[in-house]
Amino acid sequence: MMVKQIIFAVTLLTTLAVFSFTIQRIIRYFKLTRKAFPVRDPVKRFRVMFEVAFVQTKIFRKPVIGLFHALVFWGFCVIAFGSIEMIIDGLFGTDHFMSIFGPLYAIVVASGDIFGLVVAVCIAIFLVRRLFFHIRRFEGIEMKKVSHLDANIALSMILILMISLLGMNMAFVALHAGAAGAFPGVYPISTMFAGVFNGMPSERLNLVYECCWWLHILMIFVFANVLPYSKHFHVFMSIPNVFLSRLEPLGKLPNMDSITREVKLMLNPESVVDMPAGEPVIERFGVKDIEDVSWKNYLDSLACTECGRCTSVCPANLTGKLLSPRKIIMNVRARMKEKGPGLVKEGLRYSDKKSLLRDYITEEELWACTTCNACAKECPININHPTLIIDMRRYLVMEEASAPSGIKWIFGNIENNGAAWQFSAEDRLLWAQDLEIHVN
Repeated sequence: MMVKQIIFAVTLLTTLAVFSFTIQRIIRYFKLTRKAFPVRDPVKRFRVMFEVAFVQTKIFRKPVIGLFHALVFWGFCVIAFGSIEMIIDGLFGTDHFMSIFGPLYAIVVASGDIFGLVVAVCIAIFLVRRLFFHIRRFEGIEMKKVSHLDANIALSMILILMISLLGMNMAFVALHAGAAGAFPGVYPISTMFAGVFNGMPSERLNLVYECCWWLHILMIFVFANVLPYSKHFHVFMSIPNVFLSRLEPLGKLPNMDSITREVKLMLNPESVVDMPAGEPVIERFGVKDIEDVSWKNYLDSLACTECGRCTSVCPANLTGKLLSPRKIIMNVRARMKEKGPGLVKEGLRYSDKKSLLRDYITEEELWACTTCNACAKECPININHPTLIIDMRRYLVMEEASAPSGIKWIFGNIENNGAAWQFSAEDRLLWAQDLEIHVN
């Protein structure tokens, strides 16, 4: 037993070391980004997190496949308790340590056993859909072969996790079937299928149990370290992303603090006393490259599930335009992966002669957005795509004076006439000069 504990401890420490290295790298990337909004109203945030992340309310807009996804999520939540118990047992040499909780333990174990089969069936359905059916929202210029391979590998690993869990439980039930006294926990599914091990010697049953036990826990450790490099990182990041989502109405676009400050000073110079001292100098208006995005933009990119629900409802995309909201978010993650190491090493002065704007996202994509917020409304983890798109437009207009001709025409009218129309302020009421207006 001591040898098993030592091997397990070394494996666990190695897993934590690798995971810590990855998380530290991501934290350094976050430090390169700009501030977003202040995180306030924790009560409302917890309510939104419960409804969207745990109850999975937005997933159920596609009821059938949404139910399968929700079952997988809920299954992971329940099975996580068994994984924690396995870590405790592996470190301290105990056997089903949490059985000290009595009836509550029996309920959790039974739920985990049932969900093991449910999750396995759902994952098998997901794999079949991806491999043999053409799902339109899984396609797009941003969905490379590696994206599909990434999804298939992650789903396969989850399937192995569930099979090893059920195998471990079935071997445990068969191993204790003839023993006197009740064994810890209740295993409704495994008890039903434990007959496949009938006639197997106890030594071989114990070997099957140990093999499944080690396969399951090692797959958890490997999966945890693969996730940060996969789209399935949303397993970790989706819940924090929902908690930190914008609470304002979707149609409200955030103002730039530096511009708001200048406008207030222009309208009322005395308002400077109401503003915080030491306002930082803005080096760039809007977003051109990855160091200009906010921490929330980067968090969105890490949490993105690449499900394509945003793009599937985008009116610009549906009418054949280049814009794909999913691509915008995926480009943020890809650009940080490319430029982030150089920025960490050399600071913000680092340049690789490329940028998020134009090298990853074209002007045509940005100006195709109607800011209808259909993408943000549909996103199951509350990613807000239009705020990033607007910030990139702000760079184009405020830094490069670049905009479609129709918008430039409006800007010229506002500058010259104080309105979007091509009429001077003195001529605005000419349309009404011959009207007979009766005043009572």
